[in-house]
Amino acid sequence: MPPAKRSKKPSRPLAGKVAVVAGATRGAGRGIARGLGEAGALVYCTGRSVRGHLSPYGRPETIDATVEMIEAVGGKAIAIRVDHTVESEVEALFARVDKEQGRIDILADSVAGEDPMMSQWASFWKVDLANAEAIFRQAILSHIITAKHAAPIMIRQGSGLIAEVTESDIFGGGGSPLSWTVKLALKGLALNMASE
Repeated sequence: MPPAKRSKKPSRPLAGKVAVVAGATRGAGRGIARGLGEAGALVYCTGRSVRGHLSPYGRPETIDATVEMIEAVGGKAIAIRVDHTVESEVEALFARVDKEQGRIDILADSVAGEDPMMSQWASFWKVDLANAEAIFRQAILSHIITAKHAAPIMIRQGSGLIAEVTESDIFGGGGSPLSWTVKLALKGLALNMASE
C-alpha cells in the first residue's frame, strides 16, 4: 500500500488572530512579522520606514516590503507608519486596529532592535553619550508607550500576549552602558508587565 500523501496546505494555527509587530521594518521584527503571517495571523506591521520616507540611517528596508514578504507566503498584513516614540501616533494605531478588528491578540515589540546608535562598543568610562537620550527614548520609552496602549484592549477581551524583543535570555548584554541598559530594561519591563 502506498504511503499516505501529506496535505500541502500550510498549517495556520493563528488563523483569526490579530498581531501588531512594532518595528517590523527589518531584523527580528521583520522575521517575527513574517512568521506570524505564515501562521495565519493578520499582521499589522509598524515602523517609521515606508516607501518615500526611508530610515534616517539610510537603510533601504520598509514596512511595505515586509507586508509584501508576508503576502508572498500567503499571509495577510497591513503596513502603518508609526513612530513609537510619539504617544499620539501609538494611541491612534491601537484605536485603528481596535476599530477595524475589535481585538489584538499579539503584540511583538521589536522597536530599535538594530538601532545604529546603540552599536558602539565601549567601556562605561569611554562611552560617547551624545545620543544617550535619543537611544533611551527610541529603545525603552517606545516600548512602554506601545504596551500602554495595547494592554487595555487585551484586558477588555480577557486575553493577549505582549512579547518584548531583546537580546538573549540572560540578565546581561554587550556593547556599551547604553545598550546594556536598554537590554536589561526591556527584560525588567517584561517581568514587571507579566506580574501585573
